[in-house]
This record gives sequence, C-alpha cells and structure tokens, in this order.
Amino acid sequence: MSPAVLDQYEMVIGLEVHCQLATKTKIFCGCAVDTGSDPNTNVCPVCLGLPGALPVLSRAAVDLAIRGAVALNCQVQSESVFARKNYFYPDLPKGYQISQYDKPYALRGHLDITTSAGEKRIGITRIHMEDDAGKSQHDGFRDSDRYTYVDLNRSGTPLIEIVSEPDLRSSDEAFAYMTEVKQALQFAEVSTCDMEKGHLRCDANVSVRKKGATTLGTRAEVKNVNSFRFLKQAIDYEFERQVAIVESGGHIVQETRLFDANTGETFSMRSKEDAHDYRYFPEPDLVPLRIGAAWFDEVKSAMPELPQARRARFSTQYGLSDYDVNVLTATRDLADYFERVASSAGDAKAAANWVMGDLSAALKAGDIEIGASPVKPESLGSLIKLIASGELSGKLAKEIFPKMFATGDEPAAIMDREGLRQISDSSAIEKIVDEVLAANPKQVEQYKGGKTTVIGFLVGQVMKASRGQAAPGAVNALLAEKLK
Repeated sequence: MSPAVLDQYEMVIGLEVHCQLATKTKIFCGCAVDTGSDPNTNVCPVCLGLPGALPVLSRAAVDLAIRGAVALNCQVQSESVFARKNYFYPDLPKGYQISQYDKPYALRGHLDITTSAGEKRIGITRIHMEDDAGKSQHDGFRDSDRYTYVDLNRSGTPLIEIVSEPDLRSSDEAFAYMTEVKQALQFAEVSTCDMEKGHLRCDANVSVRKKGATTLGTRAEVKNVNSFRFLKQAIDYEFERQVAIVESGGHIVQETRLFDANTGETFSMRSKEDAHDYRYFPEPDLVPLRIGAAWFDEVKSAMPELPQARRARFSTQYGLSDYDVNVLTATRDLADYFERVASSAGDAKAAANWVMGDLSAALKAGDIEIGASPVKPESLGSLIKLIASGELSGKLAKEIFPKMFATGDEPAAIMDREGLRQISDSSAIEKIVDEVLAANPKQVEQYKGGKTTVIGFLVGQVMKASRGQAAPGAVNALLAEKLK
C-alpha cells in the first residue's frame, strides 16, 4: 500500500487494558494469587466454580481498584454492581466471568500523553473490576498436538479493565498512552504491570476512515498484545490491512484477531461478540458495592506521589531538564533510586548523570533491574562526593565504578585497597610535571612558538605518569606557569 493512499485515511484506536491488582489473595476467595506454584494447587470451591460456593469480595482488591481510578483521574462511583458475563471456554470453570457491566465502579477519566506531534488528552470511558480466567496451555507437553492443558491457579485473580475513548490516532499515541497507564499504576502501587507475566494485557480496537469523516468505521479487535512494541506493530499492520480492504471495494468485518509476533501480522480468531452475546445480568451472589466518602478519602490520602506530580517536582526541586526528568521517572524504582543518590551526593545533576549514564549502562549489560543494583544509592552518592571534594578525579571514578558494580564495595574502600586516591600535593605533582617537560622538549618548544594546543598532550603525559591520580586542576595550573 503506497504512502499516498494511506495518507488519505486516519486510524481510530481505543484500548482496553487489563491490569492484575497486586493483592496477595484472589478477588472472591482466600486462595493465594499464583506465584509459580504447581498447576491447580492454588484453588478452592469458589475459584473452581463448584456448586454452592459463594464469592466474598476482597476489600484489598477494592482498595487497589480505587487507587487505580484516582491515578487515572476517574470518578469513583458511590455504588456499582457486579454482573455475570456468560461464555464458554475450557479455562473458565464457572461458565461465566464475574465482571461489571452497566454500573462500573469508575467513570470518565483521562490521561495526558506527549508524542512528537505534541500533547494530547486521552479520555477514559470506564474502569471495571472482574476476576480472571484460568490459563490454557497448548505447548510444552508430549501430546500437545492432541490436548490442551488447563491450569486454574490464575482463575479468580483480581483485575481492573481500563477502557479508553476512541481518541488515539496513531500507533505512537497508543504507545505513549500505554506508557502513561503503566507508569500511573506502578507509581500508585496498584500493580507491578509485568507484561511478561501477564500482569498488564492490552486489546486494541482499530478502525479506519477517510480523513475528515466523522462517523466511525467497523472495528476489529486485536486481542492480548503483550508488549508495547508488538502493540505498535499490530496497530500499524491492522491499519494497512483495513485500508487495503476498503480501497479494493470490500467491507471490514467486525471480528477478534490475534497478533503473530513472528510475522508481524494479525489473523482472524473469531467473530466479534456484542454485549448481548454475553447475556449479562446482575451477579445474584454479591450485593452492590458501595464506596462511601470516608472509604474513598482513606484510600486517596494514602496515595503515593503520581508520575505527573513527580515530574513537576523533579523539574523545580532539582532544576533538571525535561529529558532528564522523563528518563528518571520512567519507573518508580528508578525515581526513588535517583532521589537517594541526589540526597547522599548533594548534587542532583551529577547524580542524574551517573544514574542515567554509567549505572544504567551497567544494569542493561547485566540485565539487572534497578531495584537489584549491586551499587547502593548511598554508595554512588559517596563516589560523587569524593569527586566534588577533590579526593578523586573523574577519570579515576570511571575506573572505580565498575569495581563497585562487581563487588558492591564502597568507593573509599576500593580507593585505599588499590591506591587510587587523587594526588593533590602540589610538590608531588610539580615533580611529575618537571619530569614530563624534561622528557618532551620538542612539545615545549612548540608551545613557546605559539602552538598552545600542545598543552593538551603534556597534560595527558602527566596524567599517564601519575596513573590518572594527579589533580587535573593542579596539573593545568603548574604546566601553564612553567611554560610561560
């Protein structure tokens, strides 16, 4: 499909984000949320859907759901109702999912995103609570070609589903929106949002229409995309697929599709159900959920600082650039780590440079999360203070940091152990300077003849002779004085 043809159309995207709440137990029973246990061991009559078992709503799950609504600027409703969403699937033991339909617990929210095209506000239609299904496993068994294995440990895990307005117009906007959603939920401690473990899953509703049109086209839903990169690929592919159908005189079919990460294509899974296909009706075993003002205020007052507020504070309190602020607030763990380094070092800009530079590079190379860094934030702060005090040169600090990362030792201990303290004694430095000048008469004459740039060579020779331990300021001053 040529760019000129694609440019005649715009994509319309709405996202449905499923987020697993960070509770220790399931939403309607006391079973532990699965943490890698043997299959079908974290189960009970309630999450197995056995006759006569009655669900009991978890207050902890509601607390986290309220946090999620506040983080996404939604209005928490004083009363909401759980409903049965009826459909058959092998890993849905009850034959229905307990969800919320016409009376969800949160409505009318928004998130602000920033892309290369500028800033934009994306509306959030609703957030509702529900329980998760089990997990069907199709691979990894010797008879996987004939059987599907079902693990019900995940059945009953608490979820919130966040439904956006169809306000997104590009895969870049969808990526930015998902980034903001993930950050907000992580900072609010609603979820770990670990996509590899399925804690954050996304369905994308994609349609196309001619630019300038106001009516929505028929949408296709791309189900369970498990990474931001794949989400972009799936949306872009779906856009081109639908434009090609429309250009050829065909009609888009409302359906559910899956994304194949190996081919970068979507493929049809089933026809798309409408709400009436699920035969929603109020859950008879659960009373309406009533969230009073006192309960809401209690949860809201305990909310940690959210990403937007933290970005604003980093900018004003530390005087950091927008780029630095956005990098350092990418996750709450990273933001916390930086603040501890800045507090220990007494220099926020230097702390930002080390965290975003050497530390981030070392963590990435070792595939280590910031929370598991072998260099404690206070240790990195100590390294920065040693540079500021003149006890350590920047060059030596670059040598010491990898040793800190490898051993977890304090910088001062490494300096003493390996004799790496900076030489600040002027008489000791002067002796080295004199030896370097005596050994390089040609460069001395070039300097005196007007080629002053040669001083850089001489500084390098002094640093080499001192194993990088001579204080650079003192070296430059002594050389300048002796070369007059």
